Amino acid sequence: MSRRRAPAVVLLLAAALAACAVAGLALGPVRIPAGQVLDTVLDGPGRPGAFASIVWDVRMPRVLLGAVVGAGLAVAGTVLQALVRNQLADPFLLGASSGASAGAVAVIVLGAGAGVLGGIGVPLAAFAGSMGALVAVYALARRGGTMTTGRLILAGVAVQYVLSALTSLVLVLAAHPDQMRSVLFWTLGGLGGARWDELALPAVALLLGTGLLIALARPLDLLLAGEEGARTLGLDTGRFRAAVFVLTSLVIGVLVAYSGAIGFVGLMVPHAARMVVGAGHRALLPVAALGGAVFLSLADLLARTAAAPEEIPVGVVTALVGGPFFLWMLRRSTRTEGVAG
Repeated sequence: MSRRRAPAVVLLLAAALAACAVAGLALGPVRIPAGQVLDTVLDGPGRPGAFASIVWDVRMPRVLLGAVVGAGLAVAGTVLQALVRNQLADPFLLGASSGASAGAVAVIVLGAGAGVLGGIGVPLAAFAGSMGALVAVYALARRGGTMTTGRLILAGVAVQYVLSALTSLVLVLAAHPDQMRSVLFWTLGGLGGARWDELALPAVALLLGTGLLIALARPLDLLLAGEEGARTLGLDTGRFRAAVFVLTSLVIGVLVAYSGAIGFVGLMVPHAARMVVGAGHRALLPVAALGGAVFLSLADLLARTAAAPEEIPVGVVTALVGGPFFLWMLRRSTRTEGVAG
């Protein structure tokens, strides 16, 4: 029954995302009537006027980036929860976002490798940091052959502290105070710097990554049966888990390189999606992607309107919502373990 709901849920979430996009284009320091927003969008980017410039040059890239990042983080969180068989897994809590931030900030502030790698230097550094953090957390949590919720969370917190300290050190070494302030805002998560020429790489990472992960839905489902059960059914769990870790780290690294570290999207959205359509990944991943896009679009809308004309980092908004949710999940995990619990 849960799987049969998936098409209806996808349509509902797609409609909600369209409504969020219209609201994101209409609301802000300058409010534009929804009808005029729709007319401006339908007329295309060449329409003259101040409203058209606000919609197409300022708000549209931000709305699109928010949807892409929210979808990607939700998909990454869903897959990480299957890989480690724990509902508390999340790109932020497992240090992947912090690792991506540390790598990206090193390139931005210190210029490490920027001259050689050009425009892909930041995404590559973010991917390396994300992958390194996930490997470290997984190795620490699996030490002794078993992985418990407590060990997973402690490993994630420890790695996050180390990476946060490294990021702070890089910020202190920043040559210009203005640069330090802008990067500090970026480490808290922000979509204000979205530009049209920076949307292609995150969108490609999301589409390719999600497409490949949906194609791997059956092996991901097998992992839910446990290590021994998956091996009995013919899955090389070690090789599969390593490959999916690399793919997930790549998606996280690219997204964090353009949005900063935005936490708890990959924790809350998969849990909600699983309650609606069940644990089967073929239905779960598309629903989680759309749910993440809707959630982050709403969070960003709140971030830029709640204290207008000042802007709150969107990572602060998601943390205010996700922190209590995480505490509830942590309390619940004392009674049940694993993804299915």
